[in-house]
Amino acid sequence: MEKQLTKILEQLIHYQEHNPLFYTKVAFWIAFAITLAFYSLFYRKSILRNSYLLLISWYIYYQMNGAFLSLLIFSCLANYGFGRLIDLHRKNRFWLIFSVSFNLLLLIYFKYTYFFTETINNTFHTDYQVFNWLGWFLNQITDGMADVHSIVLPIGISFYTFQAISYLSDVRTRKVEAVRNPIDFSFYLSFFPQLVAGPIVRAAAFIPQLYQKYRLSNTELSHAAFLILKGLFKKMVVADFLALNFVDRIFDAPGAYSGLENLLGVYGYSIQIYCDFSGYTDIAIGLALILGYKIPVNFNAPYTANGLSDFWHRWHISLSLWLRDYLYIPLGGNRKGKFRTHLNLIVTMLLGGLWHGASWRFIIWGGIHGVGLSVEKMIQKFRKSKSGPSSNKWLRVGSILLTFQLVSLAWIFFRAPDQETIYRMFYQFREHFIPQLTSEGVMTYLPTLGMLLLGFLLIWFPFDAKEKIRGWFIRQHFVLQVCIAAAVVLVIQYVSTSDIQPFIYFRF
Repeated sequence: MEKQLTKILEQLIHYQEHNPLFYTKVAFWIAFAITLAFYSLFYRKSILRNSYLLLISWYIYYQMNGAFLSLLIFSCLANYGFGRLIDLHRKNRFWLIFSVSFNLLLLIYFKYTYFFTETINNTFHTDYQVFNWLGWFLNQITDGMADVHSIVLPIGISFYTFQAISYLSDVRTRKVEAVRNPIDFSFYLSFFPQLVAGPIVRAAAFIPQLYQKYRLSNTELSHAAFLILKGLFKKMVVADFLALNFVDRIFDAPGAYSGLENLLGVYGYSIQIYCDFSGYTDIAIGLALILGYKIPVNFNAPYTANGLSDFWHRWHISLSLWLRDYLYIPLGGNRKGKFRTHLNLIVTMLLGGLWHGASWRFIIWGGIHGVGLSVEKMIQKFRKSKSGPSSNKWLRVGSILLTFQLVSLAWIFFRAPDQETIYRMFYQFREHFIPQLTSEGVMTYLPTLGMLLLGFLLIWFPFDAKEKIRGWFIRQHFVLQVCIAAAVVLVIQYVSTSDIQPFIYFRF
């Protein structure tokens, strides 16, 4: 026990590269409890509250990502200045173009340098090597700690970069006023619950909350607790169990398993990534609510979608809306004729795929969704010209299952580590689908099959029933809520392993 406490204390004081302060760690919840204890001194006045939470956000980000905190602070100050310049020169598009380009170039440097270098080398048979020029520059003014031969991707840079771009664009179009106080703007860009994996919060929705009085009703507190417990359960029980005990093994060696086992592994990843990412979002919304802020819902039962368009209205909603408002519509949207509409849709999804990762696999994944959305749009238009929309229950069920199948197969390109894995999985589907398992082999799969069934129950459980469970929890006495929370924590402790997996979207 003493060693465990010492380990937690070390984690709270010092950044540990191999043991970061994730939301699934006990140390984080101790840090959050301490934050709340001192919050009572600052929450009444907005300037003190925002300043305090800004420092806490930077502390937590440092404990997650070390020296890259300096990059986040630089982004805060630079985009604060860009926002003021755009506000002063609204009629001149130069500052918007310059600031957006600056943010994108910074993101490209950290996220896509290896991808572009490898692509150029493969295309032109060259042998260019990646050199960390930013690290080299820092070494000239510091003690030379940066490795100039590698570029490390900072956690959360994709999210806070897109959030900054949306703010700058909205200032230009007068959807939001430029923030006058650099502390307030830095807090908006750095708010720790959603900093490293979203949702991407719009300035118009969040910044007005910076100046409102703090309030937290008993109902909101109970709702926040429910969301946090649900998020931890989805992440640490379902997602991590499937990842460690099944999905990772399948994708590491698909040739060692039958096509059916590979297919179940793909379904397992569909459940894993949903429980992982939506679990993070649940925790983020709950933490923000306790602190007095509301951030948007990012998932709405995506696997109950009856088409790809419906899926993207339900999955990673903040990114979908961002791509629509700041990419698809500026490209012309559906205002430039049929061909341009479909082209804009496909280009948007290709770039959305590239946003997720610097690899052709992610571009292919985005392309699958882009082409699928385009084809779906044509089919829907054809159906409307023939007859009205169908309300057949079984047709809807079939559409949901077909959409889940398409989305799951597309996840292969998202999850597979390389092209060989993708080829091997489809080969197993085609040539070796039926497994040859003994009764003992079937028994070893029972825990995994049980978790898969639990995962399917979570993704297809009726929305009304979920709301009744949430409402029931909120209405209970505080003592019973504490007992339920303790029981959930014990289940998590029992099922989860010591090898806690980082959230999937931390790498994007």
